[in-house]
Amino acid sequence: MSDFNDLITLVVDSIPSGNVPFSIFLLLLAALSFVLVRFPLVWIIYKMLGRVWSEWDDILKRWGVFRQFAYLAPGLVFYFGAARYPAITEVARQIILAYIILNLVIILDRMLSAGLEIYRLYPFSETHPIKPYVQLANLLLFIMGAVGMISVLLGKSPWGLLGGIGAASAILILIFRDTLVSLVASIQMAANDLVRRGDWIELPEYGADGEVIDISLHTVKVQNWDKTIITVPTNKLVEGSFQNWRGMTEAGGRRIKRSLLIDQASIRFCDGEMIDRLRRIDSLGPYFDGKLKDLESANAGGVSNVEELNPLNRRTLTNLGTFRAYATVYLEENAKLRNDMTFMVRQRPPSPDGLPLEIYVFTRDTAWVNFEDIQADIFDHLLAAVSFFDLRLFQNPTGHDLQSLNEKSFAKNL
Repeated sequence: MSDFNDLITLVVDSIPSGNVPFSIFLLLLAALSFVLVRFPLVWIIYKMLGRVWSEWDDILKRWGVFRQFAYLAPGLVFYFGAARYPAITEVARQIILAYIILNLVIILDRMLSAGLEIYRLYPFSETHPIKPYVQLANLLLFIMGAVGMISVLLGKSPWGLLGGIGAASAILILIFRDTLVSLVASIQMAANDLVRRGDWIELPEYGADGEVIDISLHTVKVQNWDKTIITVPTNKLVEGSFQNWRGMTEAGGRRIKRSLLIDQASIRFCDGEMIDRLRRIDSLGPYFDGKLKDLESANAGGVSNVEELNPLNRRTLTNLGTFRAYATVYLEENAKLRNDMTFMVRQRPPSPDGLPLEIYVFTRDTAWVNFEDIQADIFDHLLAAVSFFDLRLFQNPTGHDLQSLNEKSFAKNL
């Protein structure tokens, strides 16, 4: 800046001291400085940046960081020219200086915004968001800029204005209460790594169920799966509770927890004919070999013809237990499921809707669409396999069921 001042001084000293020639020259010099900075200089800077950085130059160009210097240049020309021109009033000098401060604030604000966008180009920005801090820096920058401009225009020390602001701190705290609360919440979120951009969160209180697309100082923006966008106050995520599905993605397993409702009236003991039929299922071969050997050992010492015994007087197989064993083996052979996580086929307490046989496993693929395909394939097969074990699925009667019942009753009466 001192070199620029020396240049202006040198040029001004060579100009006649008359008011009109000096004023015309100063206006022409200011206009020339705007044109030179706005076009050739900015173009050269973008060319140089384009050779060094990949996307940085596009971001800086989009935010107009260097274009704003073209508006700063005329202000500097007038400011240093006014220092050599006593005819310019003190009020005009104050306005020129305030204009310079305003442009500096705009330049710094655009640099912060461009820096935030550049920061988001790197992967670690997903886990360490800085947008709330950039917004806080922007707020402080505008406050300092406003204090500087007011102090220049009033001809008072900025420290005196800041002292007055300190005296009115209670009012300022009341005005910026939400900002301060959001700032504290943002710090807590960052320190505890509660939410990241790209996380799937659920917050039923605000109707949020989707992906976090933006985290700012005051709000967290969530795009729901129906493509609607919900904004949630930042402090509400810290004050209340919400569900973050990031742990599922990081663990690499998504849970399937769904039940087959078995008609309890269809559950029965396996007879010899059923056992022979089910033993033809390849995946159940090892199960029957081990199970029948155990049953034979447990029933030894009684009547030799064990099949003629009352099944309640001996150990025997049931069609539901055999189906549960089949479902377990079928799931274990599925390469899309994780055997190193909780893996079971279990019975839940009976209900008026039947006996729930619950599948509780984890898929390797956590993507929503792929997960639903894997789950559907599993239950397509198991629903179709139930009837091979002489089991029935429970469902409430439909119109077709009632019609079939009436037809059978009518045929019987005939």
